[in-house]
Amino acid sequence: MPKNKTHSGMKKRIKVTGGGKLLFQRAGKRHLLERKPSTLTRRLTGTSELSDADAGRVKKLLGR
Repeated sequence: MPKNKTHSGMKKRIKVTGGGKLLFQRAGKRHLLERKPSTLTRRLTGTSELSDADAGRVKKLLGR
């Protein structure tokens, strides 16, 4: 049986912490920022933890 390959797109978007948590960057903060409220852009700053509902699917794509 051949080895499973890691999903290239997912490994670029998700960071796995030492404890196994999955961190990601929220979408919507790349362009067209002048028309978006600063409250929104502040909320989108930084990383967020992936929900448990999505974590299993993403871990499978990452080969974990």
